Amino acid sequence: MNKKQWYETLFENYAEKYDNECFTQGTIGECDFIEKELDFNKKLKIIDIGCGTGRHSIELSKRGYSMTGIDLSKSLIEKAREKAKQNGLQIDFLKHDARNLPFEKQFDVAIMMCEGGFPLMETDEMNFEILKNVSNSLKDNAKFIFTTLNGLFPIFNSIDEFHENPDQVERQEGNATYKSTSFDIMTFRDYNITSFTDDDGKEYQLECNERYYLPCEITWLLKTLGFTKIEIFGAKLGAFSREDKLTTQDFEMIVIAER
Repeated sequence: MNKKQWYETLFENYAEKYDNECFTQGTIGECDFIEKELDFNKKLKIIDIGCGTGRHSIELSKRGYSMTGIDLSKSLIEKAREKAKQNGLQIDFLKHDARNLPFEKQFDVAIMMCEGGFPLMETDEMNFEILKNVSNSLKDNAKFIFTTLNGLFPIFNSIDEFHENPDQVERQEGNATYKSTSFDIMTFRDYNITSFTDDDGKEYQLECNERYYLPCEITWLLKTLGFTKIEIFGAKLGAFSREDKLTTQDFEMIVIAER
């Protein structure tokens, strides 16, 4: 049996804690941005990759969009279904691995917020498989909106200082804490120890690593998948804007790709 990866262990029993994390508090503003990018077209079918407990899917469904949410975590998907039911919403929440999706040209739009799978995988090839599977799930004329870790940030800044800085709202007061052990300049992977307490009160310390991507890498990867228009901006929690030119100070970037 294969050893569980850190992201599988982290999200195995974390649905209640997940919704209280500060980085999940920007949903309304993020959905405002997504709606604007879609020209408020309620006819579009949207897939939410790495949907977690369904916060973006639920909010967009409330606004009249047809949503499908997928996640690797059974507990997060169950929580998403429960929340949708409480809100009287019809949303397909399905347990799938984003590296192996069963869809082919079924959706007009894909969203992948807050590092929903990509770039958490243990190899670059697996991360690319996520992008490829998303691409395969989209129709020929489609839009793909996602956030990912900005590779420019760790070259110029300390990841530890970012996590510890009280001005970084999205990293404050959350249950999970991060301590970077090293950043590999050759692979652009940050190795860290993530400490958290699951929904049953069990404490964990996990050895994790996450891949940071340079804007030019993202552009090239998406071009190989047939996306012709790729725009990248700085991503501020709950306040995505095309006015935010990506800088070395942005921890995350938002990518808008079309074909």
